[in-house]
Amino acid sequence: MTDQVMLQATPLNAVDRCDRCGAQAYVRAVLLSGGELLFCGHHAKEYSVSLKPIVAHIQDETDKLIEVASS
Repeated sequence: MTDQVMLQATPLNAVDRCDRCGAQAYVRAVLLSGGELLFCGHHAKEYSVSLKPIVAHIQDETDKLIEVASS
């Protein structure tokens, strides 16, 4: 019997930078190979189709970019 360990995703913060351009990362792509890539919202959208075959999980925090209007 094998044990499966589920790791809880760590929230992205200002220290996490896009691997493509260096902007703040809002998306983490966990690869099937075990690595991960970090992307800003723009580059996550640009590469989303090409990443699908090689990604095990995507942590998308782009909802943090939505500004809430105050009354």
